[in-house]
Amino acid sequence: MKYKGSIDINQPLAIVTALFADSKNLVKYQDGFQKKELIKGTEGQDGTVSKLYYKSDKHEMELTETIIANRLPHTFEAFYHHKHMDNTMKTTFTALSDEQTRYETEVEYTRINWVMPKLIAILFPSMYRKPGERWMKNFKTLAEQQ
Repeated sequence: MKYKGSIDINQPLAIVTALFADSKNLVKYQDGFQKKELIKGTEGQDGTVSKLYYKSDKHEMELTETIIANRLPHTFEAFYHHKHMDNTMKTTFTALSDEQTRYETEVEYTRINWVMPKLIAILFPSMYRKPGERWMKNFKTLAEQQ
């Protein structure tokens, strides 16, 4: 399963990508984000492995992030592992003008190995897409408040 998203932000490329690159901002735009823990490597560098922790009303979730290619301010690509699924996410930033930036994501689920997530992916694929869309909108709000 693959989906794409895009949103235009009324801020220069340098400001947008600096906010995106700073993991301290994750709590400000990703619902349920608790913390990011460095496991191996140097934060932001290719090959770096980190644990991401999320908590919602009903459950907790732990993801392992491996940075595939950090080419900010233009692109950022990472692999995310969860006990029930894997996905890759490629993020692209494009300057539309001196004061506007396009933020695009492409997410591809490469493994879903539990019955319930598989059924949700088939019957309600928007349940996978909507959190990413919400996070993009939240990030836009954060960036435009700077």
